[in-house]
Amino acid sequence: MKCTTMMHNAPTNNPVPINLIRGARGARTGASLTNPDIPIHDFLANIPLLRDAAVDEVDRVAAGTRRVYAQKGDVLFRRGDPCEGFWVILYGQVKLAVTSPQGMEKVIEILGPGLTFGEAIMFMDMDYVVSSHALADSLLLHVSKTTVLAELERNPAFARKMLAGLSRRLHGLIRDVESYSMRSGTERVIGFLLRIDGTDNGDDSNTSTVTLPASKVTIASRLNLTPEHFSRVLHDLSAAGLIVVEGKTIQVPDMQRLRDFQG
Repeated sequence: MKCTTMMHNAPTNNPVPINLIRGARGARTGASLTNPDIPIHDFLANIPLLRDAAVDEVDRVAAGTRRVYAQKGDVLFRRGDPCEGFWVILYGQVKLAVTSPQGMEKVIEILGPGLTFGEAIMFMDMDYVVSSHALADSLLLHVSKTTVLAELERNPAFARKMLAGLSRRLHGLIRDVESYSMRSGTERVIGFLLRIDGTDNGDDSNTSTVTLPASKVTIASRLNLTPEHFSRVLHDLSAAGLIVVEGKTIQVPDMQRLRDFQG
């Protein structure tokens, strides 16, 4: 199923704090999905790329930006589709993956609110080399390539922030290669649990409850593990008293013990 798109509303000069984006999600039902109250300008003004930018700079980018509403399972793009811009996730979750000729899927990345993707391919004038699916009901922005190139020409600060974002992505890819080649499956799973966004810390900062952001099969693929290996690691960590698994919820009674565990 393809996602729904809509061009931006007229911008306002009162940016909405980024934490209100999640609040807007709960009110979206029926027609409100295609007629949201919050202008694109306000969303853009709160992403790192345009934070602290002048109003006219945000307006120029907003003019080439469209909303994309995706329900869980929707396809944002497929491998081989032309790349005509980059994406910003406002809420929800997106998977980037490749599929082998034999039908086996390798998850490249699981992305959540505030993250961007597609910039590198956009600059390389290539078609997408991965496919993208919504793992949850999601709201994204798609910023056109034409708009990005025009703003790069006129705005050095925008160019520096774009380069910084690409550099962070490259650093993350290097970290992934290091993890796959030098860390055990147990170390990869522990590292993943420790860096899950949205960790809910209790009164004791050394305890935590995390919710797996996707299915175990998807996470296993992201960590370059088989689903069986991933489940076995969770079982071993649970048997060692380091975690308590309840479906997609994982309680960590002692974060420091988990960090120090050698397997």
